[in-house]
Amino acid sequence: MKYDPKIHHRRSIRLKGYDYTQAGAYFVTICTYQRENIFGEIINGEMKLSKFGLVASQQWEKLIKRFPNIELGAFVIMPNHSHGIIQIVEREVQRRDTASRFNDQNDESSRRVPTERFQKPVAGSIPTIIRSYKSAVAYRINLMRNNKDTSVWQRNYYEHVIRNEKELELITKYIEYNPMNWQLDHDNVENNLPVFASVEDYIKDAEAMIGLKK
Repeated sequence: MKYDPKIHHRRSIRLKGYDYTQAGAYFVTICTYQRENIFGEIINGEMKLSKFGLVASQQWEKLIKRFPNIELGAFVIMPNHSHGIIQIVEREVQRRDTASRFNDQNDESSRRVPTERFQKPVAGSIPTIIRSYKSAVAYRINLMRNNKDTSVWQRNYYEHVIRNEKELELITKYIEYNPMNWQLDHDNVENNLPVFASVEDYIKDAEAMIGLKK
């Protein structure tokens, strides 16, 4: 099935007013422009990276050098997208008297603060981290293409706030098993499956694949 922007348009679903600089874990999905398979191919359930896929993998690993406030969890490069977990580490000066580093799903007051006002980047935030990653990958790939104006990524991306250990386990396994699920993947254009409308669809897909429930 050929990519159709009217059908396969995706958007970033973010919590309005959420502080994406606060300590916690985040599930991120980023897709290539027009869902083109530029990062490699799946062979016998294993991802074989192309030279562009290697760039995407290497730049992800380098994020911890650019952003000392993060740790990286499970990550996978797929032919036309990537999934990863980014954990923002709580600094001592920011430490709060809480029992968990994950966000309390019911604590609205702790996660509703203004961020990225008027499209201004906030240092160390998830949007800033992803913007840096996408830019670094696109720059290097286009150097290899000898064409600086070619789009590499779709404009937006998906992110999900991981709220507890069980959800972290679910998403980690989903990421690890993703290559084996390529023949059923909604991001595989050849499958003629509807594109997920929100990041929550990925969570539901993870539940169905792994068999765990929140």
